[in-house]
Amino acid sequence: MTHTHKTSKTILALAATTAAIGFSSLSMADSHGSNAGEDQALVILTSDSLQTQGMAMILSNAMQQQGTNLHILLCDAAGDLAVKEYESSEAINTPPSNPAGQVKPEGILSMLLENGANVNVCAIYLPNSENEEDNLLEGVGVAAPGPIAEMMRDPSIPVYSF
Repeated sequence: MTHTHKTSKTILALAATTAAIGFSSLSMADSHGSNAGEDQALVILTSDSLQTQGMAMILSNAMQQQGTNLHILLCDAAGDLAVKEYESSEAINTPPSNPAGQVKPEGILSMLLENGANVNVCAIYLPNSENEEDNLLEGVGVAAPGPIAEMMRDPSIPVYSF
């Protein structure tokens, strides 16, 4: 077995395990209070790939359930996930061990919002789409470049890009 094949199998196993953990746990971390000293993460999602969007949301869900104060930035085609009337073309199948069966990225995003995630579309998303701020899900904002850049520069806040 080649090193690449072993690595691919390991990544797939970790992804499946993370997804199962993320969907099977019902308890959510308390997201109230100050951000100082809190575990934070910035997830930047730009991909239009259904599976990539789904995995980004599944991993974000797992991080949130593990107590991370989550910041999600949706840019380009991924910004559509934050539009009220948006619906993915199909659902994603989860691993056989996962009780969810099938999920849609926008459904997980709504759950993350309900559980306290800070979700924004990129500042250039609305001017370059047919949508307006009123079309966004309740609780979704439009990111200002300055605060996002501060998070990206902060060594205590990991940045994950999909």
